[in-house]
Amino acid sequence: MTDLVTPFPVSVVGVGHMGGAMAQRLLALGWPVQVCDVRPERLQALASFGAVGHVQPSVVAINSVVCIVAVVDAAQTEAVLFGPHGLSPAMTVGSVVMLCPTLAPEDVEAFARRLASFGLHAVDAPMSGGPVRALDGSMSLMVACARPVFERYQALFDALSSRVFHVSERVGDGARTKLVNNLAAAINLVGAAEVLVMAQKMGLDPSRTLDVIEQSSGQSWIGSDRMRRAIAGDYAPRAHLTLLQKDTRLAVAAAQAAEFVGPLGASTRDVFASASAAGLGALDDAALFDWLGRGPRIKP
Repeated sequence: MTDLVTPFPVSVVGVGHMGGAMAQRLLALGWPVQVCDVRPERLQALASFGAVGHVQPSVVAINSVVCIVAVVDAAQTEAVLFGPHGLSPAMTVGSVVMLCPTLAPEDVEAFARRLASFGLHAVDAPMSGGPVRALDGSMSLMVACARPVFERYQALFDALSSRVFHVSERVGDGARTKLVNNLAAAINLVGAAEVLVMAQKMGLDPSRTLDVIEQSSGQSWIGSDRMRRAIAGDYAPRAHLTLLQKDTRLAVAAAQAAEFVGPLGASTRDVFASASAAGLGALDDAALFDWLGRGPRIKP
């Protein structure tokens, strides 16, 4: 391949909250973007920003230098990459597939090996920060790939994020980094929900208590972001609770694979599993505040 001059053709497969925001970000910066999703209304919404929409990954893959996969889990990623209308056979040899979902490291490694059999480069690139930060380019992007691939496509990474971390040349380390981060976020979120329920039960104003926490040693970004919504009774899903249920399960499994067992990971995983089983899975993960306030019973 010859040296690339930005902007070059990019596709985004899976244009929900994060994928849609990433597509909008690139379009606003003048990148040619094709989008793919099973929900036609998402394609229509992005068409108004200049995206070209298709329902099959194989179609958007044909003219794309980089295909960004932003679906939910390993099963969806498998279908997008290697299903009946998967993108792998349709891409030009030497092109790149950017894997952005939160996945188990072994799944990322397996996908990378299979992509290599098609002559494609895998970039392990999970993201963090939510759709607002994806839209303004301030999300975090944790990239693991060979140094020459990183340097060749750095213009795209920089367009997507002002916080790009090339964590390793070993594909799979992006996933490992993301799981570490998301377990920390989940632990902080459970802690924030617990202490604000505690404050409320003690007769304190939870909003004023959060004001204090935000300026004191208990502050966390996810605690402030989610608990402000929770105090207002706003549980419309920006980040479904099932996402952290999945991520904590994967994180604890990754820790076990590394022969490490910490004191908080498994209990946090169980909180999200129990809340999801209680019917909160489709709500925003801020709903932990309401659920804990109702006195859940978690099996040891």
